[in-house]
Amino acid sequence: MNSIEHTSFGRLVDGREARVYSLRLPHGFGADISDFGGAIVRLFVPDRHGNPGDVALGFDAAAKYAAQNSYIGTLIGRVGNRIAAGSFVLDGKTYQLPVNNFPAGIPCCLHGGPGGFHQVLWSAEPIENADAPGLRLRYTSRDGEEGFPGTLTATVAFTLAAPGDLRLDYEAVADKPTPVNLTHHAYFNLRGEGDGKIEDHQMQIRASAFTPIDSGLIPTGRIAPVAGTPLDFQSTRRIGERLHDAHEQIVLGNGYDHNFVLGDGMAASPKVAAVVSDPDSGRRMEVLTTEPGVQFYSGNFLDGTLLGKSGRPYVKHGGFCLETQHFPDSPNQAAFPSVILRPGATLRSTTIYRFSAIS
Repeated sequence: MNSIEHTSFGRLVDGREARVYSLRLPHGFGADISDFGGAIVRLFVPDRHGNPGDVALGFDAAAKYAAQNSYIGTLIGRVGNRIAAGSFVLDGKTYQLPVNNFPAGIPCCLHGGPGGFHQVLWSAEPIENADAPGLRLRYTSRDGEEGFPGTLTATVAFTLAAPGDLRLDYEAVADKPTPVNLTHHAYFNLRGEGDGKIEDHQMQIRASAFTPIDSGLIPTGRIAPVAGTPLDFQSTRRIGERLHDAHEQIVLGNGYDHNFVLGDGMAASPKVAAVVSDPDSGRRMEVLTTEPGVQFYSGNFLDGTLLGKSGRPYVKHGGFCLETQHFPDSPNQAAFPSVILRPGATLRSTTIYRFSAIS
């Protein structure tokens, strides 16, 4: 039951074949993960009646992941989120990255650039373990790739553990100083992939502060309290309760697209950052992480033009992301926790998506 099988996921434009690896545990919990972009293609989670359903937005072929620009379901690197103007200074030298995102007409480098980790074919090694099957992906990003300095080797291990944990362990080393902020851009809908909007999902984010954004969706550098704003999820409430609020931050983000402050540095072990549940299905997801931040994104730029693997359109607010991370634009923000990885050091980070059902 727990053996790891793989199937073809189609060929890329250069002729290389991508694959999907199936990880399964008893009672219907399982994940299908591709070596192209580290995509979580399917994520099967039982509802309150024990019926498994796919809760991850995604596509049925590698070519569709390569063609999309919403980063649906993929690994992100070298640097997740936005870097203002696509440039930063490191050890006195200015580096220019590709600019691939223009909120309000303001350029930035988003999610490592157009050829970031979401667009590469990773080497894959199944982890055969009856109690915790997994998949280890590895990629070496050469010096100068997407404008970043140094050769970086990144490893991400996906592991299933009973009764409902999907664990991601990240590691990276580099031969020159370079910024690194690895995350995963999974989109979730706990009702089921393509099954309407997520506005009735109930959510708690265990953060008392966030990093406000400007019109270019870049943090201003301030750390502000969530209290009294639509970003206050310290107590559980509907995602849609203030999703269409006239508050400046919601207007600037076209919804939620904000980094929440969990700490001022890496935690020693994963801590609960957020809890989301769907009243209809009873599915519940906890997000635990060692990272100091989490980006809550409410699927604001989904517009129904993308058809998912079930053939249904991905509509605005049809999925949510909770991207565990260091803060956006950290290479340009001295007051934020540093994302600079230097030779001789190893970046290690863990995020756990923990699923259960409520009655």
